[in-house]
Amino acid sequence: MVKSSSSAPLPVIPLDPSSSIPLYRQVYEALRTTILTRKWAPGTRLPSTREMAQGLMISRNTIMNAYDQLLAEGYLEGLVGSGTYVTRSLPDDLLYARANPQRSLRLSEQGRSFSRRGTVITTTPVNASPSPSKARPFWAGIPAVDAFPVQLWSRLIARHWNQSSRALLGYGDPAGYWPLREAIATYLETARAVQCSPEQIIITSGRQQAFDLAMRVLLDPGDAAWIEDPGYIGARAALIGAGARLIPVPVDNEGIDVAAGERECPDARLACVSPSHQCPLGVTMSLARRLALLEWARTAGAWILEDDYDSEYRYTGRPLSALQGLDQDGRVVYIGTFSKVMFPALRLGYLVVPPDKVNCYVTARALLSRFSPVIDQAALSDFIREGHFARHIRRMRALYRSRQEILIKALHRDLGGLVEVQPDEAGLHLVGWLPEGINAEAVSHRAANYGVDAQPLSAFCLRRKAPSGLLLGYAGYDERQIRRGVRQLALALRNHDLQAQAS
Repeated sequence: MVKSSSSAPLPVIPLDPSSSIPLYRQVYEALRTTILTRKWAPGTRLPSTREMAQGLMISRNTIMNAYDQLLAEGYLEGLVGSGTYVTRSLPDDLLYARANPQRSLRLSEQGRSFSRRGTVITTTPVNASPSPSKARPFWAGIPAVDAFPVQLWSRLIARHWNQSSRALLGYGDPAGYWPLREAIATYLETARAVQCSPEQIIITSGRQQAFDLAMRVLLDPGDAAWIEDPGYIGARAALIGAGARLIPVPVDNEGIDVAAGERECPDARLACVSPSHQCPLGVTMSLARRLALLEWARTAGAWILEDDYDSEYRYTGRPLSALQGLDQDGRVVYIGTFSKVMFPALRLGYLVVPPDKVNCYVTARALLSRFSPVIDQAALSDFIREGHFARHIRRMRALYRSRQEILIKALHRDLGGLVEVQPDEAGLHLVGWLPEGINAEAVSHRAANYGVDAQPLSAFCLRRKAPSGLLLGYAGYDERQIRRGVRQLALALRNHDLQAQAS
């Protein structure tokens, strides 16, 4: 990062030692608000922790804890031997809507200000994926809704509207429609080696609600939680919303580095991982790492959230077994979703919870949003039981493999030497690696002006310095869109001196 010539003055932060909110959290919230409202511009150098502590007349450790949390969430970045700076590319700038400070001020002036929890939630990054109809190459995570069997689905929905009983029109079971839970349990046992009964399946309104529900049940505010770095933005947002203390743990070619997590925070309450196809790097967690993670959870009395968001799309080799299938101590909560394999608007996901915790999760699900629409659950149950689900997966697997090959060939032809990409045996996106010295964030911003949405890896990082790369989703785009998107990306890269903008 280019150093800023400006330094921040010591801020005036009203602290309340008698408050139930820890002092470090009061400092953190005040500094975060200062950054988000642009009172400190990107690139501004912060006072040292010693200076800040002296100015506020509190412990230096309190300031260090506040700085560490802001560093972990991507609002600050540290340069060895130089100091701590407001990051030049705030997470809110890259992908998310930012709260309007004037609007917040008006609400406060009228005596209707948010609670501290509300302020944290409303300023937390949330993955704002565009609708498939408005998505531009190469936004990741968009399935091929153009290839979904809409007429078949319409018939299944109509069947239940025409034959619906009062049971389908009244209040549903908070745990979900029983025939759907049976169908999911059978599918998971066969396809993913998940050990579960239908009673352990809890239907949710998508993957994000599954994260939220699990974290409400498992975490208290202030509890430490491991999170992959880089990792899924939605999991990060749910943890922040739950008041967790984020512990970024690096990811390498074997998945999350369990030894590094144990060194950083051995007594964490929870670890959030995507072992089958890590988001966003795409690596698979090795058996040794899986066993080490399970042993850590058993010894520490911790929980593991297994995010299995796109395991259906594996193009070579045998399907991988879920981490949950190796768990002998009931420490893994498994999260699945139908957004990628069906269509995002369905808003159905699920949790697989330990048998002795089912009642707790069902009660929490009822309190959260009572139940998911029963007609959609009934139609999905038929879709699975009648074999349409398995056939649809096979068709999509062939289609996505073809689209990945088209993307790779186009990148090699039009961007050889500028974007390095390798085939991936699974998933819905590739990582395009840029040459050393090229700023991926600058490329992403420039590409957007050319009609291409390619997220930089830095958007998924907390503490780790992001390698220079872009996420290139291909599943939701046909051959013409992919080829045109690559040509536009080539124009963005070749027509501008992006090396000069490298940080």
